[in-house]
Amino acid sequence: MFDKQTVRDADVRGKRVLVRVDFNVPLHEGSVVDDTRVRAALPTIRFLVDNGARVILLSHLGRPAGEPDPRFSLRPVRRTLQRLIGRNVVFVDQTVGPEATAAVERMVQGEILMLENVRFNPGEKTNDPEFARQLSELADIYVNDAFGAAHRAHASTVGIAACLPAYAGMLLAREVETLTGMLANPEHPFVAILGGSKVSDKFGVIDRLLESVDTLIIGGGMCFTLLVAKGIDVGRSLVEQEWIEPAKAMLVKAESAGVDLLLPVDFVVAEAIAKDVDTKIVGREEIPSESMGLDVGPATTELYKGSISAAKTIFWNGPMGVFELAPFETGTKEVAIAISRNNRAVSVVGGGDSVAALKKFDLEERVTFVSTGGGASMKLLEGSELPGVEALLDR
Repeated sequence: MFDKQTVRDADVRGKRVLVRVDFNVPLHEGSVVDDTRVRAALPTIRFLVDNGARVILLSHLGRPAGEPDPRFSLRPVRRTLQRLIGRNVVFVDQTVGPEATAAVERMVQGEILMLENVRFNPGEKTNDPEFARQLSELADIYVNDAFGAAHRAHASTVGIAACLPAYAGMLLAREVETLTGMLANPEHPFVAILGGSKVSDKFGVIDRLLESVDTLIIGGGMCFTLLVAKGIDVGRSLVEQEWIEPAKAMLVKAESAGVDLLLPVDFVVAEAIAKDVDTKIVGREEIPSESMGLDVGPATTELYKGSISAAKTIFWNGPMGVFELAPFETGTKEVAIAISRNNRAVSVVGGGDSVAALKKFDLEERVTFVSTGGGASMKLLEGSELPGVEALLDR
């Protein structure tokens, strides 16, 4: 149960509602190339428009250095939002200041206004109280619908919530409910699949998942630290030396918890990460000293698919290999297909590269839930509080 008040609890008619959205989307040559996060914000924006609010949108994009940078302007996102929502969106070249204030004062009920990139202001990332106060003066109500930024204690996610009545948007509420509910009351068998390059990035999540899952599948570069912890030589594969001892403790915890922790039994190896490199398939104890594992092998894929097909709850975060390159995409592709084919399971994909893989293989519509926030979802699953959620009004 989500224990914060949502936008549905607020009286928004005629009110100026400042909505923190996550429009941190990829751009190419001035155009949005993936509008997933914009689409995800539409239910909250439409609800506010339909209920007579004056909607002021606030987002970051990229990592500008606290000052205006045309490479990170939200203007292209404004065009995408106009197309998706089917109505005009006014754009302001400021976040705060006379131009922004005047534009807000001109708004009528049901109108949408988008402010320029909030990270063009140095006070955003430092959660500067004065900058938060200036933002709050633009509105009567604050709504946070930016789950992907909820783990950041910034002015637009935490500071402003101390100045205005603060509510959760529909997307943020659904993200938190889905991810916390998956851990609190999963249907078994519960299978979690974790990949990516570093075990250090996922250690807290693994520790928490071992308390809930029946099977934990490990792939990607992070598996090699665990294999070394088991005494296996992995050639030039990625290993985090300082995490070998914690990995040993993790293996012991999995065994004592009765969790079936699956590691790769074979790999696609090569001497370099390149699309035209020579590759071969070897057992996990046969990796040549000059080679590195860059994808799980076919025997591993079949092993993983068997567990996935029997699951009733599935959580996936992180690819099985360097899926961006064709020689190393098969493991990730086969895992994604296996998840999409298990129609009996609730399948939750935790943002980041996993979502990119779903898109690459055209499987995004064939899973139950896709999180918009990789970092935020990992923090939530490892049991950490999200500052942007904690700052909102309690029920």
